Amino acid sequence: MKKYLVIGNPISHSLSPELHNYWIKQNGLDAIYEKKKLNNNELENLISNIKQGNINGINVTVPFKNVVIPFLDELSDEAKITQSVNTIYLKDKKTIGHNTDIEGFKNAIKKINFDFNNKKIFILGAGGVVPSIIYASIKMGSSEILISNRTKEKAEKVKNIFDNIKLINWGEIPNFDVIINATSMGLKHEDKLNLDLTKIGKNKLFYDVIYNPSETSFLTIGKKLGNKYENGKLMFVYQAFSAFKLWHGIEPTINNETMKLLNR
Repeated sequence: MKKYLVIGNPISHSLSPELHNYWIKQNGLDAIYEKKKLNNNELENLISNIKQGNINGINVTVPFKNVVIPFLDELSDEAKITQSVNTIYLKDKKTIGHNTDIEGFKNAIKKINFDFNNKKIFILGAGGVVPSIIYASIKMGSSEILISNRTKEKAEKVKNIFDNIKLINWGEIPNFDVIINATSMGLKHEDKLNLDLTKIGKNKLFYDVIYNPSETSFLTIGKKLGNKYENGKLMFVYQAFSAFKLWHGIEPTINNETMKLLNR
């Protein structure tokens, strides 16, 4: 039986096993997908398990998308550009780090029919998924990308990857067309970003990369202000679609039944 994992810390919120195991069963595969909470000092040993054939593939979530890179043999072009890995597999006895978050985000935005062309994108956070969102936003024709993070040093590291982005001090609210919460604030229902967004106007898109819970306090603010809002469920499904196809050579089904699995 083949074994697949999603690793992170925290990891209890992840619905990856529900989705992947549904697709595994649907396609009659002899495999299992589990989630595992890790600490940084356990990464190297876990990656070695891929080479030994004990694990066939790994998905990577917060906070390991960047820190896992030194333990891999090669990176795909997407992972190199973004310095972010969310999918690991073995090819020619080498561990390869790939990034399916880019396609995941692009396909999610396409699905909700929101045009990023010539739009100002304001991103909250500077974690592992942010370079993927920036790269996807550039590919979709955004006119300007601004990011804000509580720790400015982390935001500056992202700027080292994408020099043309603009850094905004935490708490300042610039003019924007799209605001994206890419922080972990919202994983718990009581989490609050504590930003004053009351004067931003309407016709904006509030997007949260968090998909569980389905409506964070950030999205509730967007809804109350009369703006379009979307959680990270579609991005999550589409990045998983790409990972599943990469590992198994099969395009899994995405339909209403698939989406119902993730209702929380």
